[in-house]
Amino acid sequence: MQPNELLANKGIFKGVHPGMGIASIAMVLAFVVFTISNVEFANGIYSDIKSWIQTTLGWYYITVVSLVLFFAIWVAFSQFGKLRLGKDDEKPEFGFFTWFSMLFSCAIGTGILFWSIAEPIFHFQGNPFMEMGSIAAGSAEAAQMAMRVTLFHWGLHGWAIYIVVGLTLAYFTYRRGLPLTVRSALYPLLGDRIYGPIGHAVDLLAIFSTLFGTATTLGLGVSQMNAGLNYLFDIEISTTVQVVLIVIISIIGTLSAVSGVEKGIKLLSEWNIRISLILILFFLLAGPTVFLLGMFTTSVGDYVWNMIPMGLWTDPEPGAQWQGWWTIFYWGWWLSWGPLVGMFIARISRGRTIRQFLLTALTIPPLGGFLWIVIFGGTALHMELYGVGGIVDAVNSDMTLALYTTIEAIGVEALTWPMAALATLMIISWFVTSADSGTLVICTILSLGDKNPPQKFRIIWGLGLGGVSAVLLIAGGLKALQTMAIAAALPFSIILLLMCASLVKGFRDEAEGIEYTRSNEQSSKDKEGKQSPQSALS
Repeated sequence: MQPNELLANKGIFKGVHPGMGIASIAMVLAFVVFTISNVEFANGIYSDIKSWIQTTLGWYYITVVSLVLFFAIWVAFSQFGKLRLGKDDEKPEFGFFTWFSMLFSCAIGTGILFWSIAEPIFHFQGNPFMEMGSIAAGSAEAAQMAMRVTLFHWGLHGWAIYIVVGLTLAYFTYRRGLPLTVRSALYPLLGDRIYGPIGHAVDLLAIFSTLFGTATTLGLGVSQMNAGLNYLFDIEISTTVQVVLIVIISIIGTLSAVSGVEKGIKLLSEWNIRISLILILFFLLAGPTVFLLGMFTTSVGDYVWNMIPMGLWTDPEPGAQWQGWWTIFYWGWWLSWGPLVGMFIARISRGRTIRQFLLTALTIPPLGGFLWIVIFGGTALHMELYGVGGIVDAVNSDMTLALYTTIEAIGVEALTWPMAALATLMIISWFVTSADSGTLVICTILSLGDKNPPQKFRIIWGLGLGGVSAVLLIAGGLKALQTMAIAAALPFSIILLLMCASLVKGFRDEAEGIEYTRSNEQSSKDKEGKQSPQSALS
């Protein structure tokens, strides 16, 4: 069966699977109607779901994420690492800087801006690892522990989720000729049944996960954007203003998604990195430079030494909530973003070998994130330890103000307003990148892997993502956003484990020369110079 046989060839659903198009839109409308019809009741339901998952399934999230990391490392150093994501003589589609820019911007841009200062300042005031080591809150040792915990939440465990999803989709798409959609990752287990109801269900779960994972990030981003506009122009901080901002940015993101990866998304991503470098240099040079450089080296080494025991630790106290508030939320957030970022990574990673792909993606982007967190969070910690202070009070009062309070506390008055404006511009740019990436991924799934899905559906889903983010903000703000990210991760975590098993079977099938269903175009390409599976693995 060919994927295009399942797509509508006329009418409003032309170019997408009609059943999935209807079901996905109905899913969003049902959620929006349920939430706005009784906001208080809906918020109570979301809180109950979050509490149940955190108290009952925390061990499961910890186990899944650790297994995925071990799996990624094993694949990288296995005999399958030499396989190329495409034909054996194919070169990467994008250069390294462009590839890294799009990957980093899509994966963690807005989130890392929100948490890079707020999170270490929270942990600086107390966390279970400080209690186990009898470390006093507010001390230099507490600052180092706070940085270790923050890097853990933004480190290899989370990146492994994105990378394994991206690897699996890229392998089955570019090497085995299947459509670029989540269902293809299960072909070795399901065969042509991926084109039936089971495959439709898998893709709908991926859309569900992508929808709420993206909505969480957009909600966090718009809250901080509102704080920046308040700081710069004294615009009121309110849910109404944030909803208006979501509408405006969603429109811009939709226009970017309509333009495609090669134009809007690529351009925005590259500028995100350039603007980020300016802000990073400001913090590094105007802030405690020597302290930050030393903290980076120490913190990365401390993280590497402790990441495995921290990754397997579960809180033994039944009533404790810290792990649910932090680690389980983060693992749920990374998992819920798995389909989005994984498919986007697959979309931009054609032509790289599996080993090159895994080792590069497991080192360079995390190190970039670590540098960002240490420079921003380390500056705030230094101020609390040896400087003017005030960051703890700002974070405890309103965490969205943490970035701007720190910029002001650095004390370079001539650059305070310009740097705050630059930070706000970067939030907007990364916000747009997250929105357009989510839109493009959902539409690609609905069109069963078409790299250029119908533009009318890009418009529908670009605005739909903004609508869901706005509804979640109205329903309960940050808590509602966190709840849906954790809940959306649960069904996808099962799919992710199946994807790992399917990838191993796919490797073995290739070694044995077993062919999969391919499009005519892909089959002809493969005949033009692809080596035999046996020679590729030798």
